[in-house]
Amino acid sequence: MLGNRTSRAALSTACAALLLATSACGSDEPKDAATTQVRLYGTDGNMQNSFAAELKDRANLLNGMKGTTPLTPLPESFKERLRNVDPKLTDYLYSAESYDAVVISALAAQVAGTTAPAEIAEQIVGVTTGGQICDTVKSCLQLARAGQDLQYRGVSLNRAGFTDAGEPATASYGTLHFDNQQLDDAKTEFVGAGDESGVSTKTPPRGRKPRGGKAKDAPLIIGGLLPKTGDLALAYPPMAAGVTLAINEINAGGGVLGEPVKFIVGDDGTNPTVAKATVASHVSQDVSVIIGAGASGISRAVLPDVVAAGRILFSPSNTDAGLSAIDDKGLYFRTAPPDSLQGRALADVMLRDGPRKIVLLARKDSYGEGLQENVRSELEKAGVGADRLKLLTYVPPEDPNTPVDFTGIAQEIKSFGPEAVLVIGFGESARAITALADAGVQIRD
Repeated sequence: MLGNRTSRAALSTACAALLLATSACGSDEPKDAATTQVRLYGTDGNMQNSFAAELKDRANLLNGMKGTTPLTPLPESFKERLRNVDPKLTDYLYSAESYDAVVISALAAQVAGTTAPAEIAEQIVGVTTGGQICDTVKSCLQLARAGQDLQYRGVSLNRAGFTDAGEPATASYGTLHFDNQQLDDAKTEFVGAGDESGVSTKTPPRGRKPRGGKAKDAPLIIGGLLPKTGDLALAYPPMAAGVTLAINEINAGGGVLGEPVKFIVGDDGTNPTVAKATVASHVSQDVSVIIGAGASGISRAVLPDVVAAGRILFSPSNTDAGLSAIDDKGLYFRTAPPDSLQGRALADVMLRDGPRKIVLLARKDSYGEGLQENVRSELEKAGVGADRLKLLTYVPPEDPNTPVDFTGIAQEIKSFGPEAVLVIGFGESARAITALADAGVQIRD
């Protein structure tokens, strides 16, 4: 099924490219966005039900907005377990990736036979490759305690294991649609990306054998570095629910190294200063694995501190492709796929609608500019000329109480006269959409 959908996506891209090539010869090119309806597109940072709240009484502007996000079809049983943790959940973005990051960390510690971060890190890729396949926390822990080689298949990591770089070799993306001020699940489409041949074939070192099944350095302590506050706070509830669910199920399954796993909540604030303080606190409390950060740019900011302290940073939501090659001393991992894969999926979604002029507006950070470049490259490969693309960036606020002024950017977009605007950002990007409307840009619903 995934292969068939990918083929259809490739065909639609080719058709869109042909449409672009032929329409360039016409004489009815729009003069500006005041006379042309503009379709909005988004990404994982804003394609969430909670994003509508950021627009308050103008949430109707989102109707018709499309976008992509790393998304696996979630079993209803998993959603129900998440709702048991947080009955108020309205989104599930990165909940599965958060759950899997914690479970993989716990399995790696059990296989390593110690809570020493360096030895846990040596096992993380290995518990997702080779060995006997297991897909529940309980069954995987049983294999690990028995000293058997295992291959974890979880909720998000369900097609293939990790690469040598410590990230998924394959991914699933969802095409999402806003309608009636919320995402219409009935319109969601899924497409696979990546290549299973990229899965690591390395054999990890043999772990220690704790006496009596208990390790002297237990319990395993995991710390959170998730966006409770800041621009990405809208993504916190599902991520936190995924982490909590994993901790609960690991401990219900007997814990790790003979003891219940301990979890310490921590905020990254979508802010380097806040995140660094949280990392320092976790280090002082002997945390072995830090789950986070939420944003790629925050992980880049804190990774030197984490590495210097000899701890593991394991993000469920970082998508900056550049992180695949960052100097991490083997201590950085992620369950979210790199944006080199999402760029292709997002470009295809846009090309299906055949826009002739496109604006790519992005946060000025590693996530925003990285994804912007990936999308630009894919659009140009499909035949969209550089003269028909406009790339704009904005500096995200250090203080979420000091909003970005998008007035000038909105006027610049209006003057360009696009038929499509991609907004790559977090909660703060809602102001970009309202600024466009205030500038007289007709947003298509």
